[in-house]
Amino acid sequence: MIDILRSEWTKIRSVRSTMWTLGVTGALMLGFSALINLTAENMAQGRPVPGEETLSASLTGVMFASLAMATLGVLVISGEYRTGSIRTSLMAVPQRLMLLAGKLVAFSAVALVVCTVAAAGAIVVGVVIAQPPSLTAGEMVRAALGAGLYLSACGLFGLGLGSLIRHTPGAIVSAIALIMVLPTLTGQLPGEWGRTVSEYFTTNAGLLVVSGQSNGSLGPWSGFAVYLVWVAVAVVAGAVLMKRRDA
Repeated sequence: MIDILRSEWTKIRSVRSTMWTLGVTGALMLGFSALINLTAENMAQGRPVPGEETLSASLTGVMFASLAMATLGVLVISGEYRTGSIRTSLMAVPQRLMLLAGKLVAFSAVALVVCTVAAAGAIVVGVVIAQPPSLTAGEMVRAALGAGLYLSACGLFGLGLGSLIRHTPGAIVSAIALIMVLPTLTGQLPGEWGRTVSEYFTTNAGLLVVSGQSNGSLGPWSGFAVYLVWVAVAVVAGAVLMKRRDA
């Protein structure tokens, strides 16, 4: 397994698109933090900005960074199918599930470190600009860790969809639909059942770990657990088809 992880780590860091996508993720987090906090500071006209508002403004870029991470997750596996190098990988590692597990572990480690650092940087930028009087270190750490976990899960969601669909544009469109488009649309569903569907639907539940708030049915960590179930469904479905289909 160590050799598989080393191989997958080499693939991830040697592909140019990985560095670009991770760079875009960091730039989105820092850029939106600076933009939104500067806007809030100007609108406040000298009044102190509450710490909770500063955290929320600092992590505005999470919504867009999640798409970048999902795209990277898709590319980690769909790129090999596109170039045909997946055949070489399967010759080296005939156990397909072991190969997929190696990709998941290597990607998760990279994503968690980069995304948590990017989130922490975005929060620092926001705090420097807004200088809120009532924000503790514990709240900042919780928010940074929550954002890092959420963005990493979005990347794993993309990896699962990539192994399931194998076609890069199709998997990316599916990721955008499930992460950004459909969660918004579920809010228009009528009645109590519609509210329940909306609260438990993919990123509507997952984002709670970033905000640290509940949505009525779920708390921050239970919401993230629900999102991980969605991610697991995509990964397991992709694993089953990866084992059954030809490369």
